[in-house]
Amino acid sequence: MPASELPFPPMEAELVNELPESNGWQYEPKWDGFRGVLENVDGTLHLWSRNERPLLRYFPELEELGERLPPRSAIDGEIVIETDGVLEFDKLQMRLHPAESRVARLSAEIPASFVAFDVLLWEGEPIHELPLEERRERVEKLPYAISPATRDVETAREWLERLEVAGFDGVVAKRLGSRYLPGSREAVVKVKREQTADCVVMGVTWSEKGTGVASLMLGLFDDGGELRHVGSASIGKRRDEVIARVEPLLGSNPERRPRGEPSRWRPKVQLEWSPIPPELVAEVRYDKWQGARIRHVAKFLRFRSDKEPKACNFEQLRPKPRKGDPTVGDLLASAQGPAPTKPRRKPRRGT
Repeated sequence: MPASELPFPPMEAELVNELPESNGWQYEPKWDGFRGVLENVDGTLHLWSRNERPLLRYFPELEELGERLPPRSAIDGEIVIETDGVLEFDKLQMRLHPAESRVARLSAEIPASFVAFDVLLWEGEPIHELPLEERRERVEKLPYAISPATRDVETAREWLERLEVAGFDGVVAKRLGSRYLPGSREAVVKVKREQTADCVVMGVTWSEKGTGVASLMLGLFDDGGELRHVGSASIGKRRDEVIARVEPLLGSNPERRPRGEPSRWRPKVQLEWSPIPPELVAEVRYDKWQGARIRHVAKFLRFRSDKEPKACNFEQLRPKPRKGDPTVGDLLASAQGPAPTKPRRKPRRGT
């Protein structure tokens, strides 16, 4: 458990539709990784997730960060993996494996890094009690990779528009003058670049009790012309409209298939889905396309009877790179902190 001297859990962000402009804000790219609080409060190095899970065992290569962390110090940041200037969340998820041998192999094959964006404690000083602008001055002195920040809303809008190609997840806005508020969403908001896409409805998922339709299974045709599952869409208040369209395709006794592997957090729950002929096209709203899937649950908007299923393909969702698009390295270089100091005595490793 985090030491009592440490303000915990970390601050959260409220999802909003637009970047705030009034009352003074600092903007930062929203890194697409695992939130991590790195601390050495009790003489032992720890890396905590937002829900108090110890993360160092999955990322042993990050232990070297402790050489630059003085006793009674803690920083807030993000664990990320990047390849060729692009964040790779899928590879990060692969690192959460119970087998130590696999953890050791993956730490060498796809190493993670840590990007700092706030200071909580430093050599016993309660930095978290300072307003954001003073904490940012301390962040910029850290001997770590640090996230860039700006007070220029036009720069933030540009990040929101163009950082998707580098794997980022939007923009975070933090209210100037605010101290660090553990577990609160009061002074931090996040904005994601929502987009729409036309997808083939290739099936439906069932509720946990198996008695009702929960969501639509979405598909797109890949570059080889094969229909691939790319995600799901919630149906919300449009349930009656959706049921009226999918029930005739399901038939009286629809086939039920397991929906992937059980959740590691709820291993006894096995969700099911039923396929339907690829005849319906649905327009959905989504916030991120990564790899070959829609990362988060999309939202059903309407059926598109005017569009052929074969016209729904990967190409419409792929981010379109432009000359001069920033990479992860470009962003880190723009906010480069001081060179690492002489290593301190390394704290004991936490679990």
